[in-house]
Amino acid sequence: MSKCLAGLILLLLGGCVYYNGMYNANRLARSARKAERDGRTFEAANLWGQVIIRAESVSVRHPDSKYADQAAVLRGVALARLGQCDPAVAPLGHAALLAPGTELAEEGALALGRCTLEAGDAAAADLAFNRVIDSRNPTHRREARLQHARVLRLAGRYQEAVTLLGDTRDPQAQEDLFLALAGAGRTAEAFTLMDTVIAHADSTRSWDALVVALGRQNPAHASSLIDRLINQRPPAPELRARWLLEDAERLTLSDSARATRRLEQAVQAGGKTPDGLRARLRLTRRSLARVRSAADLGAVSDSLQALNEIAGVAAEEAIPLRAALERVRGVADSTDVAAAQGDLRLFLAAEIARDSLGAPALAATLFRRIVEGSPDSPYAPKALLAAQQLDSSGADSAHALLSERYAASPYLALLRGEEAPGYQPLEDSLRTFAAAEAAARPSGRVPGRRPVNGREPELAPRRRPGVSDSVTTPGRPGRRLQPVP
Repeated sequence: MSKCLAGLILLLLGGCVYYNGMYNANRLARSARKAERDGRTFEAANLWGQVIIRAESVSVRHPDSKYADQAAVLRGVALARLGQCDPAVAPLGHAALLAPGTELAEEGALALGRCTLEAGDAAAADLAFNRVIDSRNPTHRREARLQHARVLRLAGRYQEAVTLLGDTRDPQAQEDLFLALAGAGRTAEAFTLMDTVIAHADSTRSWDALVVALGRQNPAHASSLIDRLINQRPPAPELRARWLLEDAERLTLSDSARATRRLEQAVQAGGKTPDGLRARLRLTRRSLARVRSAADLGAVSDSLQALNEIAGVAAEEAIPLRAALERVRGVADSTDVAAAQGDLRLFLAAEIARDSLGAPALAATLFRRIVEGSPDSPYAPKALLAAQQLDSSGADSAHALLSERYAASPYLALLRGEEAPGYQPLEDSLRTFAAAEAAARPSGRVPGRRPVNGREPELAPRRRPGVSDSVTTPGRPGRRLQPVP
C-alpha cells in the first residue's frame, strides 16, 4: 500500500471519528429536547449529561476540525439546560462563529443570553438576544423578543418594553407586560391585566418570583399584588404568613405603619408556623424601638418569654434577645450611677440597649442618666455624645454642656483633632470592665431557662442595620468619634 493511500485512509477514518462523535452528540441532544417537551425531566437531564461528554470529547480530540465550534456550542447548551451557567458561557460564545440562522447558532445565542442575564449582565445578554430577534423560527423569535423586552424593563425602559409586548398574546409575556406597565406608571392597566391572569391561572402555579420581581421594582405595588392574590386565590396559612412577612420586610423603609400591619396579619395568619413566629418576633423588636424607659421592658420580656417556650428559629433568636433585655433591665433598676463603677455599668447597659435590643430611645435615656447622676464621671461626655447621636432633642443645651463643663475631656479633644493622651487609658479601663462583666456571666443564661439544642445564648452586643457607633466602644479600637449634631 502506498504512503499516499495510507494517509488518505487515516484522514478518512479520523474524519469519520469526529463526524460520528458530533452525530451522536446531536442525536442525544434531540432526544433530550423531546424528553423535556414530554415532561420527562429526569431523563432529559441524564441525556444532556451525555451530550456534554460527547461534545467535549470532539472539542478536545479534534480542536481544529470544522465541527469544533458546533461541539463547543452544543456543550454550552447542555450545560445551560442543566443550570450550570458559569461553565456554559465560554463555549456558548462560539455561537457567533456559526452560520447565522442555523438552529444551533440560535439556540446557543438564546442560551448565552439567558446565562448572562442570570449573571446580571443585561447589556451582553441583549446582544445575544438581538442576534435571534428576527429569526425565521417562530419559537426562537418569540423568546428573543420576550427576553429583549425583559432587558428593557430591567434597564428601567418600561414604556419601550410595553410597546414591544403590547400586541403579544403569548401567555409567557403577560407577567413581563404587567411589570412593564406597573413600572411605566400605568398601574390601573397593570392590575386589570393581573386580575385576568390570576383568575385564569392554574391553582398550582407559584407566584413567588413575580412578587419578588415586583417588590424589587416597587414595594407598594408588590403589596397590592399580595392583597389581590390573597383575596382571589387564598393560599395556605403557611404561604400567606410568609408572603405577609416578606411584604413587611420590603415595606419597612418606605411605609413603616403598613409594615407593622403586615406583621400583625402574618401573626394572625401564621399562628405557630415558623413565619408566624418570626412575625411575632419582628413586632416585639418594633416595640423595643419605641421603649424609652427600663420600666417599659416588662411587657416586652413577657412576650419574649412566650416565644422562648416554642422551639424553632424565632425562639432561638428570642432567647439571647430576652437575656440582653433582662441584663439591661437589671442594671437600670439596681445601679446607683454615682456608686463605684456605676457609670461604667450603666454605659455598657446603654450600649446593649442600642446595639442588641435596637432600642435607641432607651439607650439615649440611659446615656443621659450617667450625665445627670454622675456628672463628674470621665465617661459623662462620651455618654452625652452617644445620647445626642441617638436623640438630638436638647442639642443646644448638650452643646453648651460639652463646651463648658467637658471642654477638657479627652473625648472632646479627640473630636477637635487635638492630642488626647488621656483617651486610651479611659478606653482601656472601659474595655477591661466590659471583659470582667462578661466573665461574670459565663453562660449568659436567662434565670430558669435551659440551653436550646445544647447552645447557650450570647449576650455580646449585636450590630443592627442602620445603627452606627456614636463613639469608640469597648472592643472596637480605632472607631472615630462623631461630633454633636
